[in-house]
Amino acid sequence: MLSRVAERLYWSARYLERVENIARLVSVYDDLMYDLPRDIAVSWYNLVEINSGVEQFDQRYKVKDEHNVLKFLLADDTNPGSLLSSLKMVRENIRTTRDVVPGEMWELINELDLYAQHNIKQGINRSVRHAYLNTIIEGCQKIIGLLTGTMDRHAGWHFIMMGRFLERADMNTRTLDAANFQMLHSQEEEDVRLGQVVWSKVLKSQSAYLSFRRTMRCSITGAAVVTFMLTDPCFPRSQRYCLEQIKIAAATLPRFGIIAATVDKLLQHTQGVKKSEELNQQFSDYLNEVQLGMIALHHQITENWFHFRQEDAA
Repeated sequence: MLSRVAERLYWSARYLERVENIARLVSVYDDLMYDLPRDIAVSWYNLVEINSGVEQFDQRYKVKDEHNVLKFLLADDTNPGSLLSSLKMVRENIRTTRDVVPGEMWELINELDLYAQHNIKQGINRSVRHAYLNTIIEGCQKIIGLLTGTMDRHAGWHFIMMGRFLERADMNTRTLDAANFQMLHSQEEEDVRLGQVVWSKVLKSQSAYLSFRRTMRCSITGAAVVTFMLTDPCFPRSQRYCLEQIKIAAATLPRFGIIAATVDKLLQHTQGVKKSEELNQQFSDYLNEVQLGMIALHHQITENWFHFRQEDAA
């Protein structure tokens, strides 16, 4: 496989996962606003911070309100991480690799892209936002389902898996960090009421609520949710599971040793917490270290396979 084809497949998977994660995050945050008591203030601007878009947002917008945040996250073509920008990149990467993916994928990504563009105002306006975001999530899952059911398990598939799970693991840490930040900056008397809502929304943002109940068999607390989302070996959106899948995919490709070693270090560093009091600034620093580790892993993947000049090596 040509290294440029492998790179485009890797990035198409990352961008597709990013589209789904943005839709999930906005949808659950929208629910959070309705469920929180009125005397507890939560800013939409937190979503910009989660996605590391503070500098870009501040250059474009003066008011940090709901409308501007959603426009930035969903529709802004100057934001490379926005939903529409990410969909555009999925479409472009698949357009140039159509000969190695199922033919129906090109049709599905075009349908999803057109729907997202033509109905973007529904995502920004509050009244029909939930339906719009659900359609986006279902569209992403439909594409992944097509790939899972019909794509050959050759090198291209494994690059798609690496991209998909690396993006998912990155968003997982950002979501946990955002919830931890919210709890750290709440008033002491708000902690109990806020915690019950925030940590349940974290689970729902990852479709993890029922899996958490079945696996942990305990009440929803910050410590239990964090431990589950970081260390559970079976749930497909947990940190440990995502890293294991990256390692499995890499092991099928040439020169995978350095990637496996980095993933092993990240797995050794993946740990839960025993009590909610441990969810403090030190835990936030830990999540930041994990994010930096995944950035380093991405660079290693790029250097190992995509910048390799012998085009038939992959």
